[in-house]
Amino acid sequence: MSLIPSTKKVNYLNNRDILKEIHKSKTTYCAFIDRTTDSQYDAIVADLSKVNKARIKEAREAKIDRHKRETGVVLKPSQIPITDLVFRLMTWAHIPMVPKKPTKAQIKQRAKLEEIFDDVTDDDREEEDYGISDEVHQKVNFPPFQHYKLKEDAETLYLVGKSHWEGDLDSGHFSKDHGAMTPKLAHMFIKLCERYATRSNWRGYTYNEEMRGQALLQLSQIGLQFDESKSSNPFAYYTAAITNSFTRVLNIEKKMQNIRDDILEMNGLNPSWTRQNSGVNPNDPRSSGKVTIISPNDAVSPESNV
Repeated sequence: MSLIPSTKKVNYLNNRDILKEIHKSKTTYCAFIDRTTDSQYDAIVADLSKVNKARIKEAREAKIDRHKRETGVVLKPSQIPITDLVFRLMTWAHIPMVPKKPTKAQIKQRAKLEEIFDDVTDDDREEEDYGISDEVHQKVNFPPFQHYKLKEDAETLYLVGKSHWEGDLDSGHFSKDHGAMTPKLAHMFIKLCERYATRSNWRGYTYNEEMRGQALLQLSQIGLQFDESKSSNPFAYYTAAITNSFTRVLNIEKKMQNIRDDILEMNGLNPSWTRQNSGVNPNDPRSSGKVTIISPNDAVSPESNV
């Protein structure tokens, strides 16, 4: 009796690899005292007061698990010094403040006031704040954070790293443009879009390339905005973004198709087959005139029936 050899499982994409590349990409925007030991966090906290015994135990377990995957050696918790643990604090404290941009309604309101009062000069217009006095943090490409370590007393925390920072931690300056996304993460985005575009409910569209291009553009903008403190499933985060991009292109193309069919009908020409088949056929007694709207997830492409 011959045994059929099992096919080798192909690793497409998994959350662990994606998280690793996200971490590498974010560290290019950061400054650390020692990049080799301070860049990899072991636990994430929203407040430094949350660094307690339970969180220290959690950080040790994460470090043991990561060391086992990298080297195959299982460490004991007692073998990991407390001074080697790195805690990531999610904070906006080191991000500079900028004046809040006025809304369109506030700009229109100011324009009406200028029409009433003719004595407003250009200097007054430049100094006018449109009634806005508050400030907001400058926009960044991913949630900012700081890295901390514990001292020997296991109570005192000291700063070892900052995101969106260039130079020394004390004398450096804020910067959000000096880093870059890793090539591997960019290739992951490309493969993710290519794989999603071959699904049965999307591959039959003639504008499939436009859908993929829009999805890649969206991923390049929000790719690093994934927050590890809220979820450990970036695959679902990126898939949702791709789905929204594909659906957006689909809706735009449908809108343009309806406009084209309306123009053809106004000029006495035949519209597309989609428009012709969506109305009531007076010669067909079975035709009810009801149009069934199919969601993108339930749509069937022509290739699925082959």
